Amino acid sequence: MEHTFAIILAGGAGTRFWPASRQLRPKQFLPLGPDPDEPLLRATVRRILPLCPPERILIATGAHLAAATRDLFPEIPAANILAEPVARNTAPCIGWATRVIARRDPDATVMVFPADHAVVDEDAFRDAISEAISLAHRDAIATIGLQPTRPETGYGYIELGETIGHQSFEVKRFVEKPNHERALEFFEGGRHEAAARGQEGEALADIFPILPSISIDHGVIERAPRLAVVRGDFGWNDVGSWQSAWELAPKDATGNALSSGVIAVQSQDNLVRDLRTDGRPRVIALVGVEGLVVVETDDALLILPRERAQDVRLVVDELKRRGGHSV
Repeated sequence: MEHTFAIILAGGAGTRFWPASRQLRPKQFLPLGPDPDEPLLRATVRRILPLCPPERILIATGAHLAAATRDLFPEIPAANILAEPVARNTAPCIGWATRVIARRDPDATVMVFPADHAVVDEDAFRDAISEAISLAHRDAIATIGLQPTRPETGYGYIELGETIGHQSFEVKRFVEKPNHERALEFFEGGRHEAAARGQEGEALADIFPILPSISIDHGVIERAPRLAVVRGDFGWNDVGSWQSAWELAPKDATGNALSSGVIAVQSQDNLVRDLRTDGRPRVIALVGVEGLVVVETDDALLILPRERAQDVRLVVDELKRRGGHSV
């Protein structure tokens, strides 16, 4: 594994986690996974340390988040924090990071991870990654595929081909984010998994803004001549909304996931997060309600049904339209 490097993609805005997630403290800096004290980005790095030491971990993030990212990881060399001048989706930043790695080690094998996902069985996760690395050594681009539990239009789908390893398969076809009808077809069919020189500062400022904003899925994976997939079963969650945060959080006997001191009377299946930092004592109480998300910060309060957690972005859009409030 001495030639194995990792790229962590940590440039997302996380607008679906407003008001906790803000421009200078987006989703990956928040403790939204199973551990209420561990930011998602920190958990991502910790999970892969048995496979890759800090000096071979690169984090690609926005220029406005570079300092906070360096502060979170004093053990990772500062040169490994790659600050994108503008957001251009995943393909350009992965291309830049892999070029940096190739300059350091022409024989490198590169792993790419999102910064904001949660994993329950970390040993099984690393086993799947190790099998993917072995496939990469055979000149294949390898991805991890998860068996879908519902027809979901927000994920890409991988149609399995021939078996080539313990839990790995050739990829017959990759389809990024199909419509509902195609997603239902894939779900019911059972054959898909939900899956230079080092002087680049000036070049980044000139070239990065004019690059197309395109995902690695559309830009590379769909066009790859040799693609393999490893079946993963390790309790994965993309932590995409406050609904996901409720699913991952420890709950009481009535399904409530509550911050310390919150009172819930005849209420069930609620998520309450008191994220204030002002230190003033305050009681949050729920009476006779079900399935709510309640999030309080120093300057905002969010209340909505859990089933509409994806609609938080509508609040962010409205705040941007009005102006004058931190998003």
